Amino acid sequence: MTTSGDSVAPVPDETPSWLRRATESSTVDTVDSLALARAARRALTIKGEPRQAAVLVLFGGSIEADHDAPGGVPADADILLTQRASTMRSHRGQVAFPGGEVEVGDTGPIDTALREANEETGLDRAGVEPLLVLPKLFVPPSRFDVTPVLAYWRTPSEVRVVDRGETDRVVRVPLADLLDPANRFLVRGPLGYKSPAFLVDGLLVWGLTGGILAGIFASAGWEPDWDREDVRDLEATLAAVGMTL
Repeated sequence: MTTSGDSVAPVPDETPSWLRRATESSTVDTVDSLALARAARRALTIKGEPRQAAVLVLFGGSIEADHDAPGGVPADADILLTQRASTMRSHRGQVAFPGGEVEVGDTGPIDTALREANEETGLDRAGVEPLLVLPKLFVPPSRFDVTPVLAYWRTPSEVRVVDRGETDRVVRVPLADLLDPANRFLVRGPLGYKSPAFLVDGLLVWGLTGGILAGIFASAGWEPDWDREDVRDLEATLAAVGMTL
């Protein structure tokens, strides 16, 4: 089940039922709609071909679904995120999926995402089961086309900050916290655009990362109702948690 790059076998039967819903066509369609909007921005931003990158959207948690929760998401389900170092000149403290630029020798976006995740967090890639390659998403500030790789952490390994010069935190964030309506809102950027956002454990998750998570949550039927009228200023919200554009 894939849309581009290296191939992914059909989703195994033993993949958690709650996560299988995130691999269905509705998730691809949702992210593809976001990709179309970002493609328009790409056309206005750069000439020629953008650089290529991939990120690992890595979900962990029990195989057994919680039938009392929306979409069956178990109480221990989580997502692996990193936070950019506070000493960086730009995008200080920003939160992202592990990942990075394609390098010579990578066989495709899955290989890139797993290699970068290992280099950033020390995870053992052998315990990761890739499930779906999502459509490319353009990121204007870095001028990258980013391919998200959705995966299940079948055999979790220890993770840590590998390079303090680049990363402040490596965190397994509980999905229960991200899905909590009290932690969800929209942020409005300087140009008036709005982005889904999450505020958990001192981390503001927004932009590409927030958009991917919001799309998956909605498509998989995981999210309870939340206040979409709660729109906050992006720069002020970032500053409140020590982050910058």
